[in-house]
Amino acid sequence: MIKKFAWGAFAAAVAFSFVTPQTASAQSAQDLINDGSDPTSILTYGMGYGQTRHSAMNAINLDNVSRLRPEWTYSLADSRGQETFPMIHDGKMYVTTHAATMALDLATGMQVWKTIVEYPAETPRVACCGIVNRGVALYEGKVFRTTLDAHVVALDAATGAEVWRTKSIDFKDGYSMTVAPLIADGVLITGISGGEYGIRGYIEGYDPNTGERLWRTYTIPAPGEPGSETWKDGGDAWKRGGGPAWLTGSYDAELNTVYWGTGNPSSWNAGLRPGDNLYASSILALDPKTGAMKWHYQTTPNDPFDYDTTNELVHAEIDGRKVIMQANRNGFFYILDRETGELVAAPKFIDKVNWADSIDLTTGRPVETEVATKARAGEEVNYWPSALGGKNWSPMAYNPNTNTVFANTNVIGMNYKAVEPQYRPGVFYFGAEFSWDWPEGDRGELRAFDPVTGELKWKDGVAIPRYSGVLSTDGGLVFTGNMTGDFEAFNAETGEKVWSYNTGSGIVGQPVTWERDGKQYVTIANGVGAVYTLFSGDERLASVPTGGNIWTFSVVE
Repeated sequence: MIKKFAWGAFAAAVAFSFVTPQTASAQSAQDLINDGSDPTSILTYGMGYGQTRHSAMNAINLDNVSRLRPEWTYSLADSRGQETFPMIHDGKMYVTTHAATMALDLATGMQVWKTIVEYPAETPRVACCGIVNRGVALYEGKVFRTTLDAHVVALDAATGAEVWRTKSIDFKDGYSMTVAPLIADGVLITGISGGEYGIRGYIEGYDPNTGERLWRTYTIPAPGEPGSETWKDGGDAWKRGGGPAWLTGSYDAELNTVYWGTGNPSSWNAGLRPGDNLYASSILALDPKTGAMKWHYQTTPNDPFDYDTTNELVHAEIDGRKVIMQANRNGFFYILDRETGELVAAPKFIDKVNWADSIDLTTGRPVETEVATKARAGEEVNYWPSALGGKNWSPMAYNPNTNTVFANTNVIGMNYKAVEPQYRPGVFYFGAEFSWDWPEGDRGELRAFDPVTGELKWKDGVAIPRYSGVLSTDGGLVFTGNMTGDFEAFNAETGEKVWSYNTGSGIVGQPVTWERDGKQYVTIANGVGAVYTLFSGDERLASVPTGGNIWTFSVVE
């Protein structure tokens, strides 16, 4: 159930609001395609369909970043980890928590409206890695989001009133939704979470006007469907084969193709599901109108290591070729032809990878080491990177002018042994025993590198890994946040930290930049939590307060 937050006795008539709502102008398909050309709005997840998270704005730059100060802050009234991606349109900013959707006035940060999400009390048990929500989609005067209990919802952008609400699936079987939706060719597209619960993953499209489901593309094929031959001798393993799709895809309007990554196969015990296990741990190219698959590329066949391929798929042009790029959890940086799926390059982007030596550019397959062989045979192994990945979910930024990727990476290994799993609906379905292999010193690095060669340009190590997104700008700056609460800016060329501000709680959110009345702003959500906090046992986080806020900064003249 979703309801408007309202003054008690006036709940039937008066929405809880500090400023008068404005009439939201419609966002057309062309507006979404052009997102990034107008600095006064952010209409798509990732600051453009290509998800580069790079801005041409330079009013905030190396010369004045030392004068960056808070302009306003807004309390999210929520103690969970905050990963929301702020959207901006028509004088309002739209943000989410797992429990609410908010519209804020850009000038003041005051609340325009707030719509509460209510779901059954037992729902959080199916959120494996943090009770979060990553944001909304905007289209034709509506705000779209997903909910933890696997519903897709449309709200009126001006008032927050619910327009429609559609149930995707029963959450009690381990399914959930945390993804920010994507509008592509007039279709609202979402993906499902739940890879550690023995689900059968899927991506689906909805009519944004009515909420009618238009298509569903399963990421794990049923017997007889293309790809089902890669689940050899697995019996009915495909029914709980994993392959979630919990991070937002990207879209090429010229090719009319959506690119979406899928998560690990289930369970982690790869010996029980021989074969490549398509289309888990894969990049899929889909027709947005029908969900039909145009091509696929699998990064980690028969994945035993939880190497999700859900990370953002960033668009670029390399030597005149249209490509997508992904910093995969398995430690390799994949560059694929956007039209054909052909592998262009796959260098390592972190220092220690021991499960494979390289990626064969002819076959596209990893050249595995005995670590992978032993893991599948049920022997105990130590593998790098860990299940947290060379890079976890936190989105990277790409500056096309300097051909530089900026990404928050992990320096963490794992001890692992496959065991016999027991499947029960809605209960963890790991099929492995594991523990962390912590290094001495830094557990994370913000790295700047060449995407084609993987050559490191600079890095900034940190004791507790950063799980915030990254933003780069033509002001020569790279913005990100850390787990102890510092919002940070770095010199994009040298890696020197040039500014920081402690926001009072750890940052796992996604920074954005925007303009109002000719002035540039930077916004980030703080609020510690999510996967590292839940699973690492890092005692240093015990002293970091919870509590989320939206922070907006500008330069003091």
